[in-house]
Amino acid sequence: MDPQHDLRAMRLSYDRDTLVEADLRADPLGQFRHWLADAIAEAVVEPNAMVVSTVTPQGVPSARTVLLKDVDARGFAFYTNLRSRKGHDLASTPRAAAVFPWLPLHRQVIVIGEAVEVSRDEAGSYFASRPHGSQIGAWASRQSEVITDRAVIDERYADLLARFPDEVPLPDFWGGWIIVPESVEFWQGRESRLHDRLRYRRVRDGGLDDAGAWVVERLSP
Repeated sequence: MDPQHDLRAMRLSYDRDTLVEADLRADPLGQFRHWLADAIAEAVVEPNAMVVSTVTPQGVPSARTVLLKDVDARGFAFYTNLRSRKGHDLASTPRAAAVFPWLPLHRQVIVIGEAVEVSRDEAGSYFASRPHGSQIGAWASRQSEVITDRAVIDERYADLLARFPDEVPLPDFWGGWIIVPESVEFWQGRESRLHDRLRYRRVRDGGLDDAGAWVVERLSP
């Protein structure tokens, strides 16, 4: 193997920062917003990009990068074709994990929780805010389906552009999901691979209707 591509020799010392319990906000959403602001301030490319993992009823996993489009008291929201592979996965097994890889900061955030579909009103409101080309693209792509070549999607896009020159309606197959967190781990790289890992975990005493409280646990690196 070319020494320049020796994967075993590729390593970076993580020494930018530390993470201790006293640094944390009271809840994971507040802490996430704080770290997201840091990522934005540091000009991290696509700071709202997250790798979302889903699973089929048969236990077959898949993962892909999507963009976080909202974070509020409910959780972490993203939008997609509801008939895509992830859409089918979430409809049948409504649980997901998401990873925010803020590599320049030697940080990552890992979210695990239930997936809940957003309302049609909320999906419509976000869809209306998208650029016209992206709206047309949502109609043109039968996401995750096999196509014969690039021309198929280009022709479909051109046809839809002529069909919707101005206002583009919300497709019935397009919407959003919110990952309602049950755990959120904040990972800060440290020297000698002795990383700081602090995890918020939701504890419920009254069942799923109980909003629960957050406990913070330090995980071994």
